[in-house]
Amino acid sequence: MSILYLFSFQSSPTINTKSTPSPFTLPTPPAYPNWSIEHTKPLPYRPFRYGPKHHITMGMRKLSFTDWFELDNHYPSYHALKASRIASRGEKCCRTAPKALPAAYEFLAELCEYLPARYPTLFRRTETGIENIWSEETFDICTRPLGEDPMQMAARLVQDDLAIMIEKPDGEYYLLAGAVLLAGFWKLEDKFGMSLSSIHTHGNVPQFKEKLEKGMGNMFRRLKCEEIYGRNNYYVQVDDGLAWAKSIAPEDAKETYWATAGKSTSVEGYHFRSERQTVRRLPRSGAVVFTFRTYFVPLQEIVEEDYVPGRLASAVRSWGEDVAKYKGKEVYEDVLLEFLDRKHREQLDRGLDMSREDEVHSYPF
Repeated sequence: MSILYLFSFQSSPTINTKSTPSPFTLPTPPAYPNWSIEHTKPLPYRPFRYGPKHHITMGMRKLSFTDWFELDNHYPSYHALKASRIASRGEKCCRTAPKALPAAYEFLAELCEYLPARYPTLFRRTETGIENIWSEETFDICTRPLGEDPMQMAARLVQDDLAIMIEKPDGEYYLLAGAVLLAGFWKLEDKFGMSLSSIHTHGNVPQFKEKLEKGMGNMFRRLKCEEIYGRNNYYVQVDDGLAWAKSIAPEDAKETYWATAGKSTSVEGYHFRSERQTVRRLPRSGAVVFTFRTYFVPLQEIVEEDYVPGRLASAVRSWGEDVAKYKGKEVYEDVLLEFLDRKHREQLDRGLDMSREDEVHSYPF
């Protein structure tokens, strides 16, 4: 019997939302072809474009439900880091408000259906939930109360950070459940309970009011259960902290942003940080689920890839003043651009044909 079927009888959503429960059921995905916890490499997302202009848009594109979660051979290290963060920081990183519990239970039930189908060598369905074959962990999602916060439990299953937004009577969506363990630059405890708009204004997202707020609000209101969308972003990080960018400030400091960081003098330790985000609506509760998968690669690795150093240098130069401030360009631009330009010249000197780039790469790769 489907866990989702059991869930529909055990948990009646009581969220105050304008969304009407939908009969939609998450499609069963095919197994990932030849997936291996040892050999399946992370997808090489390189979501930056040539200048001279940097256009600020939501950048959403339709995805297939098959690709909701992407797991790879970095799973063991992500799993271990998440477990360590949960043990040391607990509710600072993982939390579910009472109003969001039905949505969190629904989300967890969907994971228990999706993951064993998509990654059958890693997960196995059980009568009460799911088993991680590799780690030998079992998760009971049926007994109430759960053994731990539902978002925390979900976080142990995937490489992504997770967030659930709940619509309130004012029509705004609020962050009322999350497991944010590897975000690098922001903390769940700072954003928890905020509206979607407040999260972005509080985070000083460039041109949010002018170019993004209206479109984002419309998207949330119109988002259908039958749809899933994704987007990618990227940053340059001047240290090796996947969970937290320690170069900007200690994690528990009051001020934790680029303004607190010192100027960088070497590309040693630089990392290319890219998020692959997805957004979809849960059918029963009407809540909106965000996933944030961080890809974290040493800069000195990606500059060996054809076309990457030249394209990244052009993209960084194209940032407007507000985007540059948001991404901390002042901290690293001199060192970074000199390095990227040098690596680009090396590629040209060995005969790289720039006219063939479109044949080799397409966004967001």
